[in-house]
Amino acid sequence: MGAEPARRAGRGGRERVLTAASSLFARRGIAATTMEDVAAEAPVSKRTLYAHFPTKEDLVLAQLEHILGSGYTLLETLTRADVPPRDRILAMFTVRPWPDDVVHGCPFIHAATEHPDPASRVHAFAREQKILMLTLVTGLLAELGIDDPQPLAEQLVTLADGAVSRAMVLNDPDYGRHARAAAEILLDHAPRSHDA
Repeated sequence: MGAEPARRAGRGGRERVLTAASSLFARRGIAATTMEDVAAEAPVSKRTLYAHFPTKEDLVLAQLEHILGSGYTLLETLTRADVPPRDRILAMFTVRPWPDDVVHGCPFIHAATEHPDPASRVHAFAREQKILMLTLVTGLLAELGIDDPQPLAEQLVTLADGAVSRAMVLNDPDYGRHARAAAEILLDHAPRSHDA
């Protein structure tokens, strides 16, 4: 029985910490979750936790990168070459609950909200993801032959972020349908290049 904690804190410790942090931050919020909470949820020793993540900010950044790699974000949908551009754009309005069947909203918006200083590493990372989202949508609109795609892209990503935020507040995974209807109107009426 004495060997169990050492074995559990081994090679899978980092992954368990990131999974635990993602779950706890989504359910409780970042500020309300202590490093001790994460260690207990993982479960790993505090020594193992701090060996991988010396500060809570390090953990938050790694957890956001972990979410990016999980396939759970819109960024993966927006980059899928096997899906037509319009369908990728409209997929931004499909709100998926987490495994606990609760709508938790956008982890990048949450992280920026809980780290409001624009110069903080967490806020800067969240901002980068939102800028990347805009860049991807702008590119998809260009593929559709939309004239001056940047302003429309700004409107669409604003709709998507608003939809996921309201879906979280209302805990309604179907809430994105309202923003999708507006997005379809915007796409249908957007001026297109003559050569598109």
